[in-house]
Amino acid sequence: MKANCWMGKKRVEVREVPDPKILNSRDAILKITSTAICGSDLHLFNGFIPTMEKGDILGHEFMGEVVELGRGVSNLKVGDRVVVPFTIACGNCWACQSELFSLCENSNPNGWIQEKMMGHAGSGAFGYAHMTGGFAGGQAEYVRVPFADVGPLKVPEGLTDEQVLFLSDILPTGYMGAEMCDIQPGDVIAVWGAGPVGQFAIASAYLLGAERVIAIDRFPYRLQMAKDKAGASEVINYEEESVLERLKELTGGRGPDKCIDAVGMEAHGHAASYAYDRAKQALMLETDRPIALREAIMACRNGGTVSVIGVYGGLIDKFPMGTIMNRSLTIRSGQCHVHRYMRPLLKRIQDGEIDPSFVITHTLPLNQAAHGYDIFVNKEDGCEKVVLKA
Repeated sequence: MKANCWMGKKRVEVREVPDPKILNSRDAILKITSTAICGSDLHLFNGFIPTMEKGDILGHEFMGEVVELGRGVSNLKVGDRVVVPFTIACGNCWACQSELFSLCENSNPNGWIQEKMMGHAGSGAFGYAHMTGGFAGGQAEYVRVPFADVGPLKVPEGLTDEQVLFLSDILPTGYMGAEMCDIQPGDVIAVWGAGPVGQFAIASAYLLGAERVIAIDRFPYRLQMAKDKAGASEVINYEEESVLERLKELTGGRGPDKCIDAVGMEAHGHAASYAYDRAKQALMLETDRPIALREAIMACRNGGTVSVIGVYGGLIDKFPMGTIMNRSLTIRSGQCHVHRYMRPLLKRIQDGEIDPSFVITHTLPLNQAAHGYDIFVNKEDGCEKVVLKA
C-alpha cells in the first residue's frame, strides 16, 4: 500500500509499504477514505518530537471503512464506516474507566520512554513517535486499529467524511479546551491561535455559553475565518498591536475571564522573548517556545482559568509561576480524551449546531502529501486545514 512516511526533519515521502495485518483479536483493518494533516504533525515534521524513526507512517486524524476484523471485535462489521480517535485506549484500565482515555495504562508498549521523560506514561497514539507506541498512522491507504471494540465510532448515513473526520482529534480537542474553562454566563474568553484547534475552541466556547470570544493570531486569513466562521467577537493581530494592552481595553481593564492556549510548543512572536526562546531551542537548552502560554497567563484576569490544549513536548523556560500563585490562577491541560466527546459532538453535528468542515481549505490526493505539508507549515495559499484522500 501507499503511505506517507517521515523521512527525517522537514521531509515526508509517500512510499510503498507492507499492508497492515491483524495482530490481536481486538484489531480492525480500515481502508482509509479521508485523513488530515494536523498542526501536531508539524511538530514531527519540524523535528521537535523525539523518538521518530525514518519510515514511520504519519497521521492521527483519519476515518474509513472496516475491511477486516479480529475475532474479539463484535461491535463492528466489515463495511462499517467509522472515525477513529487519535489516542488508543483499552477501555478497561483505571484511566479508561475514569474517562481519561489519553492516559490509558495498557495501550502504550513504549510507556517506559515517557516515564523517563515525564514521570508517568500516557496512552498510545497513531502516527506519533515511538514514545507513544510507534503505531503506524492513517496517512495511508490502510491502517491497523488496536482495541477496535473501544475506539472507532460508526458514522450515521447522510453525513459526509468532511463533517465527521475531525471527531478524530481537533474538534474534541477544541471542545475540551473550552470545557476546561468552566464557562459561566457573561464570560469573555480569549483564544491564542486561530489554527483549526483554535477555531473549534472559539466555536465550542459559544456552544458552552460564552458571551464574547477574542481570537489572537498573526495571519489575517485565519483571523477572518475566526470572525466569519467560528464567530469570534473581536480579533487581535499580535504583530500589529500589544495583545495585553488590547485585551485590557476590551475587558475594562480586568482581562479575559478564561484563556485558551491553542498554540503550543512552536509559538511565534516579535519581541525579545521570541528571540530568547528561539536561541535556547536552537542550542537545545529548551524544547518548547511557550510564548503564547506566558502571554495567556499574564493576560488572564485575577482568579481566572488558563486552559492549555496546544501540544508541549518537554521543558520550558521563564514560566511565570509567581503570577499563577499570587493571582489565584487555575491551569488546566491535557491531551484530549477523545473517546469521551465523540458521541456528544456527533449529536451536535447532526443537530446542526456545528459543521466542522468550515476549517477545510485544501483537499489533496494522498500522493501529494508532501505538498500538503509544505503549504500547511508555511501558511501558503490561505492554508488552514489539509484533507488527504487515499
